[in-house]
Amino acid sequence: MSVAPANRRYRVWYRPMTSRDRDERHRAATPLELLFDLCFVVAVGQAASELHHQLSENHVAHGVLSFLLVFFAIWWGWVNFTWFASAFDTDDGPYRLLTLVQIGGALVVAAGVGKAFGDDFTVIVIGYVLMRLAMVGQWLRAAGSVPERRRTALRYAAGIAIVQVAWIARLALPRSWLLPAFLVLAVAELLVPVWAEWRAETSWHRHHIAERYGLFTLIVLGETVFSATNAVRDAIDSGSDVIDFVFVALAGLLLVFSMWWLYFDQPGHQRLAQFRLGYTWGYGHYLIFASAAAVGVGIEVALDHQTHTGHAPELAAAFATTLPVAVFVLSVWLLHVGPRNECRPIAIGFPLAAVLVLAVSFTPAPVYLTALIMVALVATRVIASHGEPVKTTLGD
Repeated sequence: MSVAPANRRYRVWYRPMTSRDRDERHRAATPLELLFDLCFVVAVGQAASELHHQLSENHVAHGVLSFLLVFFAIWWGWVNFTWFASAFDTDDGPYRLLTLVQIGGALVVAAGVGKAFGDDFTVIVIGYVLMRLAMVGQWLRAAGSVPERRRTALRYAAGIAIVQVAWIARLALPRSWLLPAFLVLAVAELLVPVWAEWRAETSWHRHHIAERYGLFTLIVLGETVFSATNAVRDAIDSGSDVIDFVFVALAGLLLVFSMWWLYFDQPGHQRLAQFRLGYTWGYGHYLIFASAAAVGVGIEVALDHQTHTGHAPELAAAFATTLPVAVFVLSVWLLHVGPRNECRPIAIGFPLAAVLVLAVSFTPAPVYLTALIMVALVATRVIASHGEPVKTTLGD
């Protein structure tokens, strides 16, 4: 008679929620988490599309600010689900249904992106609050099922609920107060996990968290490829010279591939282990995700400038690509590589590349030169790591 493995999780409608093992082997993303990511990237795509429109029309300050605000709502909803799932995922009926509510909230957020860029955040707040109240339900369930995490779970539920009331109240504020109120409430959202897990940290799984962040990075890079491809197609359909756009497309592909290479050059869980509580690593990925999404927009704006269909000045069009690439490079350097983990000549490669990328904004071919700098940085990394033992994602 065969004996079932002790860690096998049978399909049932309901199972008691437990705090998952930090050292659980082969902890991987679930199909539900992958579906969650795909639905969230719809909102990312909408935000990128609106940013492209704003930059092409030379509404740079308003477009960038609106993108950063909207992206916070998307990113923070994703972050909270991801860390909760790492510690308490039961994959039963109630858990799946509450996740469905969160997915619905994300799609409402996506539907409200256009109005948000017009300074009407009502629809986005509705979707965002829907996502967050579903998380309150998850935390209340954890509080009732996991006695050793009850205090932490109740703090999460209370903190999230209070901030959601404040988000709704913000809609009634005068226009001049909206941005300061947003910043205050965003900080409050970031502080809820810090307060809730004070001296009672949840059992999130380091390998699982690193994999989830890596998967979302892949999806955002994929959205960048999609946006750039559509821009090239539109330029070709307009009857412009195909050869010029082939080179732009090639440069964009090299950019995205280099970004992928640099991010996944070493397992994320090893760097995550160097952060005591993980907040810096987890929160810092806002810059990685947002900048990765914006790179595709930059390529679109560059094509608009080349075909004379956009109204952005030459320098603004250049910075649309170079600035997000520089932010991505510096963020990956700080969060994934670790300046102190390498010898000095190699460690300065990332900040040096970021400075050079920004500098080529003032040249006639910023997209091409940015791609060359990124390829050179990857080549430097490959040469420097030659002969090192291969690192896996399953162990340290």
